[in-house]
Amino acid sequence: MSDPDVRELFLRAITDNDSAAMREGIQRLFGLTGDGLSPDAEYQLRDEAYLMEMPQSGERIAGREAMRAMQEAFPVPPSITLRRVVGSGHVWVVEGTNDYAGDVWHVVAILELGADGSIIRDTRYYAQKSEAPGWRAEWVEPID
Repeated sequence: MSDPDVRELFLRAITDNDSAAMREGIQRLFGLTGDGLSPDAEYQLRDEAYLMEMPQSGERIAGREAMRAMQEAFPVPPSITLRRVVGSGHVWVVEGTNDYAGDVWHVVAILELGADGSIIRDTRYYAQKSEAPGWRAEWVEPID
């Protein structure tokens, strides 16, 4: 397969526990390599019963139609930096940052995929940078 689509990459990740395939799929999904998916292709990648939850704000987006509508209404999408992709089988964790014009948030997304490679559930956690307490300085080192 010379130029696999995102669903094919997700299927390879599920079947072979291939983190490189999942990372490439995520990069293509979010437009980190190339132009990213069209809104319709992204919509098709989600299961009909898609569910996205953001526990910190107590929000849930139920259904791929609602997710597409929310994305279309979003004022300015963030620039995304991918840090890490780990997981196996049908569950993968994506770690990165979202930069909303200088307002940077660390993001962890837990993706649950169907047997067909579709995204069934997406749980996202957001946090802004905070200062580390001084009392633990002798045991830690800074992260980039």
